[in-house]
Amino acid sequence: MTTIAGKKVLITGGSSGIGWLMAKKLIAKGAAQVILWDIKTPDLQQDSPKLPISFTPVDVSEKEAVRQASQQLIDQQLVPDILILNAGVVWGGYFHEQSASQTQKMIDVNVFGVIWPAHFLLPAMIALKRGHIVSISSAAAMIANPRMAIYAATKWAVYGWSESLRLEMQQLKTAIQVSTVTPSFIDTGMFAGAKVNKLLPNLKPEVAASKIVRGIEKNKRFIRMPFLVFALPFLKGVLPASWFDHLIGNGLSVYKSMSNFKGHSK
Repeated sequence: MTTIAGKKVLITGGSSGIGWLMAKKLIAKGAAQVILWDIKTPDLQQDSPKLPISFTPVDVSEKEAVRQASQQLIDQQLVPDILILNAGVVWGGYFHEQSASQTQKMIDVNVFGVIWPAHFLLPAMIALKRGHIVSISSAAAMIANPRMAIYAATKWAVYGWSESLRLEMQQLKTAIQVSTVTPSFIDTGMFAGAKVNKLLPNLKPEVAASKIVRGIEKNKRFIRMPFLVFALPFLKGVLPASWFDHLIGNGLSVYKSMSNFKGHSK
């Protein structure tokens, strides 16, 4: 079990959405300090004037910025006990219609924005012989989907990296826990317009944040939601590809889920 009370937590992409909700829930469970890294400044006074939450402007896709921010935490003896790698961006659309800058940005934020913080902070966590790394991947890491080829590719990368890291930490007996989170669409502005069906409803942000926090406490290897996401690895493994496509694409309409995608409004 991972005890949250008294722990230091770092959340990337923590200024809004489930990052911000997780911050408040972790504080409610007794976290000593929550540090937010983001490019967007949160309104700390509006919701939590007295909560032990601090903010540092960091673009997690920029290696040098992450290195400097990480070293600052190490120098201040603020190495996180729990590192939640939550930052992410998405643009919906067919691969050939997306711009090179959109493609690059998704890879930089969704992949390197996960890898760089862990790269610079993990050695210090190992030295302290404690810690928990939480990677926010996606159900898109377990299933292909039209109009999100690059986003899915980035989340597949995070999934593979996180799972490999978990095995490395076990093999080296570091006591570092690793959890991989694979939610379906969460009902935030990031995926506005995206929708599947009643069997795969868009997740409420409060529910998603609560499940992630509970998963951290229980040292879950995988934190999957909603329930049907648990069946994806099995179905993909036992069904012929054409049957799987028919069931998921036509039966559950997953392959049409990005048809009305709007994302964050300008």
